[in-house]
Amino acid sequence: MKLLLTGATGAAGLNIYRAALADPTVDRITLLMRRELPAWAVLPANASAKTTTIVHADFTSYSPDLVSELVNHDACIWTLGISAAGKNEAYFTHITYDYPVALLNALIEGRVGTARPAHAPFRFVWFSGASADETEKSLSMSPRVKGRTENAILKLCDDVPGMQAHILRPGGFHPSAHYPEDAKHQRRRWESVIRNIPWPLLKVPVPAILISAEQLSRAALAVAKGLYPGQIRFDNQLLLDISAS
Repeated sequence: MKLLLTGATGAAGLNIYRAALADPTVDRITLLMRRELPAWAVLPANASAKTTTIVHADFTSYSPDLVSELVNHDACIWTLGISAAGKNEAYFTHITYDYPVALLNALIEGRVGTARPAHAPFRFVWFSGASADETEKSLSMSPRVKGRTENAILKLCDDVPGMQAHILRPGGFHPSAHYPEDAKHQRRRWESVIRNIPWPLLKVPVPAILISAEQLSRAALAVAKGLYPGQIRFDNQLLLDISAS
């Protein structure tokens, strides 16, 4: 499988990248990024041999030459995103909605699904959130915008033969505990403190609202590889079940 991945500096994206590097069924990985991976990101020895990095400044615009490279993949896992905290709706919508929809439209115009067999469509795996509201009526900005984005992505892919969308709705998760540098760069100190206090308390009584970075990575890759073709939305419990299988 040839995998296209966005958001590889984030807690989800970086661990999915590591999992893909370790997966023998993933032949090539293309990172679509606004900047090169930072030096603090610890990677296995085979990273450079298996990876192509495309530094792209504007995630709302794609040249024909770039599209011709991007369509040569079997799946895209989109993890690029921002927290809604302190953001106005216009900016949050620009990153959350405009970015992935622009890439999807570019892939569709590039005929990414052309001549793909029915059993192996191009899969677009989008990271949403546990609170996303597909009715788009929530009074809270983040659930409403994420629900709107889910609906747009699903419609775009449903309308194009050879494409399929999957929506992941993970619960709370930490940067990987196996790579201490991750948390230093992926979470602000106060965020780590807030998350670390309730995590042990919630892990036993309500485990279905939490997921580790490694569990999330295994589940996301399984979905991208087409192991769950009939499932559209994946809540946190389903992601946990997939990671354990």
